[in-house]
Amino acid sequence: MEDYIQFSAKTKSEAITKACIELGVSSDQLEIQVISEGSNGFFGIGSKPAVIKVSKVEPVSEEEEMKEIVETVKLDSIKEEKTFKEEISAMEERKPEPVKVAAPKKEAREQKASLPKQEKARQLKPAKERPTREKQPREPKQAAEKPVKAGKPIEIITDPAEIKEVEERARVFLHDVFASMNLGEVEITSEYNTTDGSLEVDFEGQDMGILIGKRGQTLDSLQYLTSLVVNKGKSNYIRVKLDTEDYRKRRKETLENLARGIAYKVKKTRKTVVLEPMNPYERRIIHSALQGNKFVETVSEGEEPYRHVVVKLKRN
Repeated sequence: MEDYIQFSAKTKSEAITKACIELGVSSDQLEIQVISEGSNGFFGIGSKPAVIKVSKVEPVSEEEEMKEIVETVKLDSIKEEKTFKEEISAMEERKPEPVKVAAPKKEAREQKASLPKQEKARQLKPAKERPTREKQPREPKQAAEKPVKAGKPIEIITDPAEIKEVEERARVFLHDVFASMNLGEVEITSEYNTTDGSLEVDFEGQDMGILIGKRGQTLDSLQYLTSLVVNKGKSNYIRVKLDTEDYRKRRKETLENLARGIAYKVKKTRKTVVLEPMNPYERRIIHSALQGNKFVETVSEGEEPYRHVVVKLKRN
């Protein structure tokens, strides 16, 4: 039987946050049982705290998750390839017999013989050959990503004072957010990239799993909010990139491995695979990973936030 630890706070969400901080994990790594939702009482009189019981769920590393996906893909591919070969063999056995053309009837031959010479000459005259069009090779389909709406132009900042002001905006905002989350000491480092005009922010601490969230959703939301703060009142757009514990790089490698595994499955089974909804950044990683693949192609379908990548067999 799993060991549960009890936590209490003013509200249920505060109790969950308290449990995450104390156990050093994100909420998706906890099994939570709500004992009491809590109540505010009447003008604070008779208020009751929220009480929960939690148990840590052993997380599966992204590497182990990827290995499991690839192994499953291989097993499914072997089974479905066997079925596909059996279907091809059955189709070959059921080849249609050649159609027998009946010989022309005697009456038809006699009627043809009685035709005037001019009519015979007209029939024997070869028809005018139509000019044949050369088939142009089809252009390979590109990933159907929707064009990004034109917004503020990206311009490289060269003024050191302006760069410092931009970095300070991001640090102050993130410090306030982390303080409100009771995350303790978080070290924030930032650097303005003069190559692509982006502000790269990295932070280190003890409870960074909470900031990453499930599949980086919390990190993406925090990045979006920081971008709004940094670009407020600016005439030119500054791209903001948040990262912690090298998560972006690890996630990119995981998605590239996933893309290759899915391509292997599509090639072997000849069946289209629809991936889960992803943000534009992650969809571009999938498209880029399979761009040079000879056997499969990718396309994005659906509307945000449910837009997803479809991997399918190329048409020769």
